[in-house]
Amino acid sequence: MAESWATLGVDLHLEPLRKGSGSGLRKGLTDALRDAVRTGRLAPGTRLPSSRSLAADLAIARNTVADAYADLVAEGWLTARQGSGTRVAERPVPAPTGPAPRRRAAGRPTYDLTPGTPDLGAFPRAEWLKAARRALAAAPNDALGYGDPRGRVELRTALAGYLARARGVHADPERIMVCAGFSHGLMLLGAVLRGRGAREVAVESYGLDVHWKLLTGAGLRTTALPFDELGTNTSQLEELRPAAVLMTPAHQFPMGVPLHPDRRAAAVDWARRSGGLILEDDYDGEFRYDRQPVGALQGLDPDRVVYLGTASKSLAPGLRLGWMVLPPALAAEVTEAKGVSDWSCGTLDQLTLAEFIESGAYDRHVRSMRLRYRRRRDQLVAALAERAPDVRATGIAAGMHAVLELPPGTEESVARAAAWHGLGVHGLSRFRHEGAVAEPRDALVVGYGTPPDHAWSGALDALCRALP
Repeated sequence: MAESWATLGVDLHLEPLRKGSGSGLRKGLTDALRDAVRTGRLAPGTRLPSSRSLAADLAIARNTVADAYADLVAEGWLTARQGSGTRVAERPVPAPTGPAPRRRAAGRPTYDLTPGTPDLGAFPRAEWLKAARRALAAAPNDALGYGDPRGRVELRTALAGYLARARGVHADPERIMVCAGFSHGLMLLGAVLRGRGAREVAVESYGLDVHWKLLTGAGLRTTALPFDELGTNTSQLEELRPAAVLMTPAHQFPMGVPLHPDRRAAAVDWARRSGGLILEDDYDGEFRYDRQPVGALQGLDPDRVVYLGTASKSLAPGLRLGWMVLPPALAAEVTEAKGVSDWSCGTLDQLTLAEFIESGAYDRHVRSMRLRYRRRRDQLVAALAERAPDVRATGIAAGMHAVLELPPGTEESVARAAAWHGLGVHGLSRFRHEGAVAEPRDALVVGYGTPPDHAWSGALDALCRALP
């Protein structure tokens, strides 16, 4: 009895031209295989099904498949070796005709100093793999199905304990929402706010334009709050009367200052009196060096603050794992906005992160990276003092980036010089909201977390050569 491909190996979709039987069918199969190889659908090195398997799948004679394979081996399209099976032959790629396509890699910088990305080479692969194995072995069968839109309860429970301990967050697993990173969480919040009739969200004078665009994409205006040496001026909330305010109170991005205690209290008082919401972006709260930890603003009033965190800085953005701790009055609406099933975040990665946290591996990794980034921060400051004494680094008591203050009027020229030296780095003006009222400042925002260890000294040398 013939067996199907399901029991005989790899699957291959082919539609051979049926030209009767015998040699006609053989030619139809040969042409279909040759065309699949020629067009690149079957890449060089691809292993093909055995002649028996493909014959059973196509309901044709095995000899017909064997003869077609033999023809293509003779022509050089396929190779057949004992023990290796039949594979698509390796062959030179023909040169393209017509205008050469533009290559993105041509302008890629030698050293990436853009802020916001950790050292991906330091991702704890071995520990993550161990956690993944333990998590998968312990996972119930229903964990592999369509789940709770809030995310797996194992991760929500692990996050509740960690955030309470490490960031001072009042977290109940029932009010934690797992999302695919900060931007996904902000999209959901923007949709809920607009659905409530909100029209305006206050933001900080400096931040990420991608976040502002997400809010405007939800139909909300963004209005910039004033900024000074004490951080964002939250007293202006009373006058502006927005529905919500998006802030980075523990470590303002990118300026690097923590929000002054009086202004933290003023923001919470405004939210209580007005019924507004504070959207707290705690993007790098674990990394601090020369100061006491600044707890989450959410701890002052869990009913008026939405806490947003992410694994993008502590582990890797490619995990696409973030979380929100929602006020009770908002939890049901955000859950409904996310949908009836948790389609956005892979279950196995959620279970792995839960195990990674519960086992203590997450704390160990954060402590290790804190030491690594502090060393780089110290090396940056020392290099500036020696080679660019007119440039002062600010906002460096925490985080993974520094703001290098430049002489007035020099930001654009220094940014060009940095690019010439192979550096990927942004000027401060890139992070300035179009509605900001304070005088523009000339500076570079330098991310010292991104380069791998072996490239850091070269990046630092190139940076110093570009600075005035």
